[in-house]
Amino acid sequence: MNIEVWSDFVCPFCYIGKRRLEEALAEFPEADQVEVSFKSFELDPNAPVDSDKNTYERLADKYGKSIEEIKQMTEGVRQQAASVGLDFQFDTMIPTNTFDAHRIFQRAYEQGLGNQVSEQLFHAHFEQSKHIGEQETLTDIAMKAGMNKEDVEAALTENKYAEAVRSDEQEAQQIGVQGVPFFVINRKFAISGAQPKEAFLNGLRKALDEEQKTPAFESIGDDGDGVCKDDNCDI
Repeated sequence: MNIEVWSDFVCPFCYIGKRRLEEALAEFPEADQVEVSFKSFELDPNAPVDSDKNTYERLADKYGKSIEEIKQMTEGVRQQAASVGLDFQFDTMIPTNTFDAHRIFQRAYEQGLGNQVSEQLFHAHFEQSKHIGEQETLTDIAMKAGMNKEDVEAALTENKYAEAVRSDEQEAQQIGVQGVPFFVINRKFAISGAQPKEAFLNGLRKALDEEQKTPAFESIGDDGDGVCKDDNCDI
């Protein structure tokens, strides 16, 4: 069973949704049969790497609300994060552009370290208030997840990793992703947003049931007509 997750490293609900999926998998008996793969999605491709505004100010501009209203909104998100064991630091987190982070993630994914790097990027941004747009910070994060400096340099200089980011984003557009997080199970069932754990469990059960009931191929024509089996052929 395969779960594809489109997300961005500065999206609070992406981190919350990741945790809720993990909680569901912890209760899913067939979790060892599930492979989770993350995919790139930029909420704001035009965001500056270095912003002169903090998170509250950027959100206030985006939604046309006062700073106080934004603080009330983010408090609700902070409480949701706390419910799954995350400690969001909205007062100090640093808004930035995530393209370089996604390029490094693509290199990590190629090496089988995609999930580890994703977790470290989310943790660095939301809980440690690190600047995940800075290459020095990204290098530290990547190395902590098992990469080396040469990996980071390759991610930021070789065009194929930028193309991989764009490919994920184009694929999201093709399948109708309007926002993140967006979870696709076996290319058949979709879960949009940081849904409760029960929604993920329901999706996992549906996918498993579908796998068990649906044959790998739909037969067309007469069964067994003109078939060779072992040393015996119908002639």
